[in-house]
Amino acid sequence: MERRRVFMVLAPVALALGATACSSSPTTTPATPTTVGAPSASAIPIPTSDRSPAGAAGAEPTVVVPKGTPGKDLEVADLIVGTGPTAKAGDTVTVQYVLATYSARKVIQSSWTSQPFEFVVGQGQVIPGWDRGVAGMQAGGRRELIIPASLGYGSQSPGAGIAPNDTLVFIVDLLKIG
Repeated sequence: MERRRVFMVLAPVALALGATACSSSPTTTPATPTTVGAPSASAIPIPTSDRSPAGAAGAEPTVVVPKGTPGKDLEVADLIVGTGPTAKAGDTVTVQYVLATYSARKVIQSSWTSQPFEFVVGQGQVIPGWDRGVAGMQAGGRRELIIPASLGYGSQSPGAGIAPNDTLVFIVDLLKIG
């Protein structure tokens, strides 16, 4: 029942608690400043100065919430570029994630403490910022998403640590597609 509660509250952002990365994940390399596999025509790159550190594939990432006022657009950056297939609408993906918010300015949830999360891209199972932000990502990659409230929870707070109209900062590891 706990998983259903988490799904009901946080599934719109593809949140479920996760454990460790798949050992079968493809080898990854640090990303360049551009995003490979455009997630959406409406997404813009996260400025290099505002990005979280890339960290190491298979290890829980560190999220840094940028200083200042968040933008109103979806922002993305590949921190580690995957070498596997590219996620597209209709694909079932398995991910690990870490979430921090502008309001809390710290990590409020991580799948690394439980198990990876699975969802179908582009089917509305997650918030629009995730559907748009994970699309175009390559398996084995790590992507940072800065999701404005309009593509997140809007004026509704789904739970502790996420304020109404909050901007969400995720780091997502795409473990596998299919």
